[in-house]
Amino acid sequence: MFRNSLWRRLVTDDDGMSTAEYAIGTIAAAAFGALLYTVVTGDNIVSALTGIISKALSTSVG
Repeated sequence: MFRNSLWRRLVTDDDGMSTAEYAIGTIAAAAFGALLYTVVTGDNIVSALTGIISKALSTSVG
C-alpha cells in the first residue's frame, strides 16, 4: 500500500515544472527584448522617432 501511494505521488508530482516554466519565460523575454532593442536602434526607426518628436515639439497649440 505504501508503494502504491509513493508511486502515485511520484507520477503526479510536478514541483519542478514552475522552475522550468520560469526559465523558459525568462529566456523568451530576454530574446524578445534583444529583438526589440535591435529594431528600435535601427537607423530608420531612430530617424522616424526623431522626426515625430521634432514635429510634436514645434507644433503650436491654440
